[in-house]
Amino acid sequence: MTRTWQVVIDEMVKSKQGMQGSTRERYVRSFKEHALDSLRSLPILQTRPEHFLQALQAGTISTNDILRRLHNFALSMTWLPWPVLTRKQWPALHYGEKRGITWEEHQAIVAAEYNPERKVFFELAWHVGAAQIDLVSLKAEDVDWQNQLLCYKRRKTGTPAILRFDEEVAAILKRLPESGPLFPNWSKFTSSNRAAHFWHICQRLGFTGISLHSYRYAWAERAKTVGYPERYAQEALGHKSKAVELREEDCAHAKGERGE
Repeated sequence: MTRTWQVVIDEMVKSKQGMQGSTRERYVRSFKEHALDSLRSLPILQTRPEHFLQALQAGTISTNDILRRLHNFALSMTWLPWPVLTRKQWPALHYGEKRGITWEEHQAIVAAEYNPERKVFFELAWHVGAAQIDLVSLKAEDVDWQNQLLCYKRRKTGTPAILRFDEEVAAILKRLPESGPLFPNWSKFTSSNRAAHFWHICQRLGFTGISLHSYRYAWAERAKTVGYPERYAQEALGHKSKAVELREEDCAHAKGERGE
C-alpha cells in the first residue's frame, strides 16, 4: 500500500481518541485546512521539501503548527526514513500577542449584543473568566446558592473549577434558568460559531486582537494585578492543584446535601 499524508492524518486523529470533546473538535478541524490539500494524496515517501514549503506558504501559523505535528508523527511511526525538512528549514512559529479584553471593550460588546441570552453570557464571562465551552455548558445545578459558589469541571481537562461569586454575579445568574442549562440556546452553537459571532461584533466595533478567550486572559490579568493568591486563582480558572481537589470535595458534598 502507498501511504499518503491523508493516511497519516487519519491515523494521527485515531491516536487522539482520549482528547476531551472541544479540544478534539479543534484538532480535527485543523486538519481540514485548504493549505494541506496539496499534500493529502501525496505518497509520503515521494515528499520533497518544496511540497512542504508550498503548503506552508499557502497557509498560516496554524498550518505551520499542524504540519510539524504530522511530520513528527510520521517520523515517530518510522513511515518516513528521514525528515522532509530539517529543523533549520522550518519557518519560525510567531504567534500573535494574546491579551485580555478591556472593560471598555466588554461594555461596548454587551451593548452591541441584541440577544438577551448572549448578552448575559458576555456579562458572566467578564466576572467568571471561564473558557467559552465551560461557561456555555453551565447548568443551574452548578450554582451553589447557599455558599455562593460556581462548581464545574472543565470540558478540556476534566479539572474542577470553583469560583465564589458576589451579589453582582448573583444578580446576573438570577436572570438565567432556574434548572437545566443556563444557556439552552447559545449552547447549541458550535465553539467555532460562537467565536465567529463574537468576531463579527468586534469587526463592527473596530476591535482587534481579542477573542472569546480574551475574557479568560482579562480575569487572570485582574487577579494578578490585585494580588489574588495563586491557589485561589487556580481554583477559579480550573488549573490543577491539591487545593482544587479538596475544594471539589467540598462542592460535591454541598451538592449531595442539596440532593443533586
